[in-house]
Amino acid sequence: MTQYPTSFDKEALLKCARGELFGPGNAQLPAPPMLMMDRITDISGDGGEHGKGHVVAEFDIVPDLWFFDCHFPGNPIMPGCLGLDGLWQLTGFNLGWRGWKGRGYALGVGEVKLTGMVRPDRKMLTYYVNFTKAVQTRRLTMGVADGRVEADGEVIYQVKDMKVALSES
Repeated sequence: MTQYPTSFDKEALLKCARGELFGPGNAQLPAPPMLMMDRITDISGDGGEHGKGHVVAEFDIVPDLWFFDCHFPGNPIMPGCLGLDGLWQLTGFNLGWRGWKGRGYALGVGEVKLTGMVRPDRKMLTYYVNFTKAVQTRRLTMGVADGRVEADGEVIYQVKDMKVALSES
């Protein structure tokens, strides 16, 4: 299905952030500190809970991450929106991994549930993205997926119907 591997280390993710992995004008991850994962451990175009593709990734939590100092002073908590952004980043990465062309854009999410928090004593977040739809036509390239984030094995964020598109314009 693709010429890319099924796992990526931090250096490969940084290569994607520089626009070197999928080529100029195609899917690109943000650079640190907005890059919300340290590695992708598994990716497919036909696996996952719905057989339409998936991504599993990890983010190491260390007490000196940039957001802990400012959100909130004296009560450090990772903003939930950063977890959602990590899921969107992985959804777009999967579309580029499939070889589909265009720059990625988050279009929305149907439902978000935040049931836990990420504090500096956590060790690792694990992201799970499961595609429910992946469409590529002449006019539209889009992925729709459900996702969850676990902190040290505890489900803390769940989303349904994330939408990411690729556009060549």
